[in-house]
Amino acid sequence: MSALVLHDDELDEECYRARLFLSLLGLKARIVAVDVVPGGLQDSPSFRAVSPAGLLPVLRIEGQEICGAGAVLLALAHKRGNWLPDEPGAFAQVAHWLHFASGPLRPAIAARRASLFGGGEPDAALQRQGEAALRIMEDHMAHRRLDGGSWFVGDAPSVADIALFPSFALSRDWGVDHAFYPALRRWMRAVRTVPGFVGMSGIPEYA
Repeated sequence: MSALVLHDDELDEECYRARLFLSLLGLKARIVAVDVVPGGLQDSPSFRAVSPAGLLPVLRIEGQEICGAGAVLLALAHKRGNWLPDEPGAFAQVAHWLHFASGPLRPAIAARRASLFGGGEPDAALQRQGEAALRIMEDHMAHRRLDGGSWFVGDAPSVADIALFPSFALSRDWGVDHAFYPALRRWMRAVRTVPGFVGMSGIPEYA
């Protein structure tokens, strides 16, 4: 694999997805810091030349820039390990959760950004939508536990777990009480035991 370069904002939840997965895979990337708040460098001409839509993270891999957390995770998963299942049904489930992370889970990401960088609490609608997405995840993992499962899909961690983990782990930043999500707390503890796990500011050391 050619040298990896990650354009990264260390406070950004999406960038953490990329950093976490790189660490779990035992891969090193040269970090190019992008100061989003307060710098606004994601809108600078130099960054837009790398990521035309201003998306973070950006991973340079195999000589090309891959923009956005979901795309970065897939590009890395394709290269290393068993993070994408071969069995069609399991693969379809992973695809489902990747879409969930980039769709219904977006309000949770936005709620955190509003709380940390917007100068106040997120609006009530955003809070409700974010909590509703976490509740879907909680219900899924509660059913998985009844079936003896510890991961969102299958018997081992997959790229789906990496796509979903930051939004719950960082949700206390926007006022979510983890006590109401026991299944996700158990899952969060499991993710933390995967060799190579790294945290970031805002993730509790003990679930």
